[in-house]
Amino acid sequence: MNKIKKSKYSEAGVDIDKGNAFIEEIREIVLSTHQRGVLGGIGGFSSHFAIDVNKYKKPVIVNSTDGVGTKLAIAHLCNKHDTIGIDLVAMCVNDLIVGGATPLCFLDYFAVGRLELAIAKEVITGIAEGCRQAHCSLVGGETAEMPGLYQDQDYDLAGFVTGIVDRDSIIDGSDIRAGDKIIGLASSGLHSNGYSLVRKICFADHKLDVNQHIDELGGKLGEVLLKPTKIYVQSVLNVLKNYPLNGMVHNTGGGFIDNIPRILPKGYKAVLDTAAWPTPPIFSFLQRLGEIPAEEMYRTFNMGIGLLVIVDEAKVNDIRHHFEAVGEEAYIIGEIAPIAEGETDTVEIK
Repeated sequence: MNKIKKSKYSEAGVDIDKGNAFIEEIREIVLSTHQRGVLGGIGGFSSHFAIDVNKYKKPVIVNSTDGVGTKLAIAHLCNKHDTIGIDLVAMCVNDLIVGGATPLCFLDYFAVGRLELAIAKEVITGIAEGCRQAHCSLVGGETAEMPGLYQDQDYDLAGFVTGIVDRDSIIDGSDIRAGDKIIGLASSGLHSNGYSLVRKICFADHKLDVNQHIDELGGKLGEVLLKPTKIYVQSVLNVLKNYPLNGMVHNTGGGFIDNIPRILPKGYKAVLDTAAWPTPPIFSFLQRLGEIPAEEMYRTFNMGIGLLVIVDEAKVNDIRHHFEAVGEEAYIIGEIAPIAEGETDTVEIK
């Protein structure tokens, strides 16, 4: 077989040598996330993870996938790419933990117009940091140069996480009853939702600059918008060792209005008291600039609450104090009530 000149593929926009160099650049970063159970190194066609069969009686594998949406555009505007990977991991593992599962391993998909090693290494560094925060091993990924589909420095990200839970420990909301209390865990800011609206308000409508200092926000706009999504994995697992939790909600795309009903048994609603927690300034800032109705705010953004935990009323104070003891800002923000005859809303916001 005739040897194909590597220049032909690189002239088309795909540089195999650069891709191989990238793998070597991130090797130690990836290996730094590996926990017990990971078999082998990196660079193979697949990854292997050994399950601790002595720890789980009836193990159930749990999978989740997500991305970070147009928050990527803010990273480009700020030319800062070392935290967007934390967001990617957070969006996946926070979805996983609400079912009671422990994250085991993570994979990423990184598509670019042209591979820029410095930017790509920043992105993977953030993914590795997110994995360390979640005690989750980064075991593989795909880096794809796609000239013509993406502009040179554009990139897109997707994440995939696998976790495990005992069948009898799955949290699916079936234990939720009237009178249960709702604990809200504070978010770190916008997390990774609503950024198409954020960008429209800030940059299209009001022509703001990411380097502009906003007194109301206490910092530069770009820094506030890029603040990484909070990862709740270790806090939740710590509490689960000591207390049963009847239900959990990752307050992500769709906000309170769309996410809470996903966990509620038929015939119940969540009643929320918005005065029970402080709303970070970024939300009032966006609401005022965008002239956004309150209902839309609670359907688009997390409004300062990133995770909701539904618990027995008798245990609510103990569980809230435990969350605070492991570093979370925790608030009792509402309760579960029966739906009255003729009522259709499953989320009531006061």
